[in-house]
Amino acid sequence: MDTTLVTVSTKGQVVLPAEIRRTLAIADGDRLAVHVSDGVIMLKPVKIPSAEDFKQWMDEARDWAASVGYQEEDVDKIIRSVRRKRHSCES
Repeated sequence: MDTTLVTVSTKGQVVLPAEIRRTLAIADGDRLAVHVSDGVIMLKPVKIPSAEDFKQWMDEARDWAASVGYQEEDVDKIIRSVRRKRHSCES
């Protein structure tokens, strides 16, 4: 897609051109993450999953965990292990 110029309104608002909204399936009320780095503003659509999607993902995660032999009581141990690894990488 070519570069497009937009104008900032007196309220600090910009309008995303219709072609960009269509290409990225951005609809009214959708949320965008904003990141600024070295004078560049980046916008990324953030899709909040529906309750049904979240339930499906949790069911899939539970099925996977059961298929590899994890039990609910293993969760705390796994979380502690990941946190230890992450902490040692940050040091």
